[in-house]
Amino acid sequence: MHDIKYIRENPEEFDAALAKRGVEAVAQNLLSLDEQSRALKTELQNGQARRNEASKAIGKAKGQGDEESAQALMAEVAELKTKMPKVEEQERELAARLQNILAALPNLPADDVPTGADEDDNVEIERWGEPRTFDFDPKEHSDIGPALGLDFETAVEMSGARFAFLRGQIARLQRAVGQFMLDQQTTMNGFQECAPPVLVRDQAMFGTGQLPKFSEDSFQTTEGHWLIPTAEVSLTNSVNGQILDEAQLPIRLTALTLCFRSEAGSAGKDTKGLIRQHQFEKVEMVAIAHPDNSDAEHLRMTEAAESILKALALPYRKVLLCTGDMGATARKTFDLEVWLPGQNTYREISSISNCGDFQARRMNARFRPGSEEKGTKFVHTLNGSGLAVGRTLVAVLENYQQADGSVTIPPALLPYMGGIDKLEPG
Repeated sequence: MHDIKYIRENPEEFDAALAKRGVEAVAQNLLSLDEQSRALKTELQNGQARRNEASKAIGKAKGQGDEESAQALMAEVAELKTKMPKVEEQERELAARLQNILAALPNLPADDVPTGADEDDNVEIERWGEPRTFDFDPKEHSDIGPALGLDFETAVEMSGARFAFLRGQIARLQRAVGQFMLDQQTTMNGFQECAPPVLVRDQAMFGTGQLPKFSEDSFQTTEGHWLIPTAEVSLTNSVNGQILDEAQLPIRLTALTLCFRSEAGSAGKDTKGLIRQHQFEKVEMVAIAHPDNSDAEHLRMTEAAESILKALALPYRKVLLCTGDMGATARKTFDLEVWLPGQNTYREISSISNCGDFQARRMNARFRPGSEEKGTKFVHTLNGSGLAVGRTLVAVLENYQQADGSVTIPPALLPYMGGIDKLEPG
């Protein structure tokens, strides 16, 4: 959500920033609605004050025997009682229109975010690790997996496309990946482990920006709850409506949860394999930070995600997303893209975003500064994958595959595998 006060003071700057994200100028429309809404509020306040004043004057006039003045005042009060609800309704409608437009607008990009239309305009920052040289043609995970217990047919039969049924040792490997990442984020990177709900109300989805504009991207139950597309929703909303003490910041939270996405608009894209599923697991990282420290926190969270890839010895590259490829709530995003030899390309495995105060305004999440400052300020929120479990499993299968169809277990995962050091076909 945007600050209307900022728009009043910087309308051209606001429009220029949104233009980088392909949004047409809206400041003048917003300011017109804002001006009308404020005028109606003033009219309401003046009307209420006059009604109170006139009501008191009625008694005084009657006490003085001035029946004519009393009758005139009573007529004025009656007229105000009829008029004010209509003005109040007009003000509510204008305020709602203004809030709906503000709620649908994306965040303003940070100054150092490159302007671009899509992923082709993203900027590579660095690469880590050397892709393995194979003495055979490496396969994609969807070709390796079935012999190891990755069963798509059964999942399709019971649930449809974009689901998977994992059996035996590959199911254990997926569990190992998730547990390893959760342990790494808690013991090594300082995040507090949480076990949040995966069903949330409208308010929570609105708070992190999934509603109202992106409702088609998520699943909703018949009772109105939403299945979370990521634990970002649950973790970030843990401070919804709160006023924190400055000393509590930063708050760093992590959770391994099921996530659910409808994948609306992705028909025909990544229909094979585990890359784009309706149901998947992910270790999410969320930080609630002081505005002065959120840029540093963003770098710290990115390093926390990178630490998983380094521990698993999976080559990757770090990319700064352009304005056209960022999520709507982000002001700046780094993507980590892991090397997949079966596809002979890098694929996204984590996005780490700084949302500034955009989500905090939607949630009314604030903090109370030190004793020298009065009032409250909005916190900054950050989120990122640390990492997506299914995509990490994909990367392990493809990077650690052997010519005979087996897959060796990365050393970092061996303590979680109960003595299994290799997945064997059959």
